[in-house]
Amino acid sequence: MEAFTDVPVVKKTDGLLQIGEVAVRVDLSLRSVRFYEESGLLTPEARSAGGFRLYTEEQVERLLLIKRMKPLGFKVEQMRELLSASDLLADPKALKVDREAARRKIREYAVLAAERCEELRSQLAKAEEFAARLLGEAAKVPE
Repeated sequence: MEAFTDVPVVKKTDGLLQIGEVAVRVDLSLRSVRFYEESGLLTPEARSAGGFRLYTEEQVERLLLIKRMKPLGFKVEQMRELLSASDLLADPKALKVDREAARRKIREYAVLAAERCEELRSQLAKAEEFAARLLGEAAKVPE
């Protein structure tokens, strides 16, 4: 088992979810959740006395955000950068200049996400056209 020096061990797990529960909630494999943790995108809130990773609802939301970035082709480093900017905006102690830089970064990623959505729409239209063509050809073939 890995050693987590930054993650407290707790006896009471009220309100915290084990990794399996989180994986089911976000519809990801345990392996994917662990990968995002190993990549530094997600840190468990705590560990149970038995060593199980424990997560909060906020961390479930973070995983859902990560999951939304994946189909848009965001790389782990881009995910990390966007999540860091988002974390900075949520930090009431952050300096105004840092918060503004985080807003700019999030705007950049919003534009990139919109561009990628448009690319995916185009690819989907081509795929649907192809599928319709195949169905049309299949209908022409005598049985």
